[in-house]
Amino acid sequence: MSSLVKDNPAARRFEILVDNALAGFAAYDQPQGEVLVFTRTEVDPRYREMGVGSELVRRALDHVRARGGRVVPRCPFVAAFIDRHPEYAGLVLAQP
Repeated sequence: MSSLVKDNPAARRFEILVDNALAGFAAYDQPQGEVLVFTRTEVDPRYREMGVGSELVRRALDHVRARGGRVVPRCPFVAAFIDRHPEYAGLVLAQP
C-alpha cells in the first residue's frame, strides 16, 4: 500500500491518497498567517483501522512544522493525536 499526503489549499485540507485513491482528509479553516485551525478529519470507511488517519495527521503536522507554522487542533482526532504524540505539542498555539 503506497500513500501520499498533500496539502490542497484550494479545498483547505490535507489529503491522503492510498494507491492513488482519496482515502481521507484533514480540513482546516482559512489560514491565519502561518496558523492552521484543524476543524475535522475524515477517513473513508474502506481505510479505517489501518492507521490512515494517524498517518495523515502526522504528515500534515510535519508539513506545518517544516514551514514554521503553528496549529489549533479543534478537530478531536487531531487533538487526540497530539495528546498521544507529545513531540507535536510545540506546534499548538495556546488559546487565550
